[in-house]
Amino acid sequence: MLRGAKVGLRARHEDDIPILRAELYNDVVNASRAEGGPWRPMGPASKDSRLLVDDTAQDRVPFSVVESEGGTMVGTATLWGIDTHNRTAHIGLGLLPASRGKGYGTDVVAVLCHYGFVVRGLHRLQIETLTDNVAMLGAAERNGFVREGVLRANAWVMGEYLDEVVLGLLAQEWKPDTPGR
Repeated sequence: MLRGAKVGLRARHEDDIPILRAELYNDVVNASRAEGGPWRPMGPASKDSRLLVDDTAQDRVPFSVVESEGGTMVGTATLWGIDTHNRTAHIGLGLLPASRGKGYGTDVVAVLCHYGFVVRGLHRLQIETLTDNVAMLGAAERNGFVREGVLRANAWVMGEYLDEVVLGLLAQEWKPDTPGR
């Protein structure tokens, strides 16, 4: 397990899947804002790749996020779009509704940076998020990510186009002892 100040990132367990399905992916508004495609319902036996772990996939590493004390699952985190040639990847996370606003997001980003830069030897990490996602923007910036641009009207969400912010962090800029770590 990878450990931060408030959370740990561990492998996805089978009993995590119903919780993630019910609290994150079956929430139409949340899933529509977080995913790059349209929301679709998932049944209890769904084999949706966002939930299941494919140990052969080289371009993504999904984690379940748990509290450091007690081990209660609080969300999901993913290093995705891993490009081993250019040594880049993207960061994504989703916290369960009851776990939001507790500083977990900042810690998740810090732990994913450690995993990306130290464990995987990556050169660059990137985050894309909606311009109104204040929590993710704050978590990224507290960990040293820099706003690199805005993708105007880039995301179709619940009947309207929204802008996205692109944030980046290079390995040489990363400070493992930032407040989020």
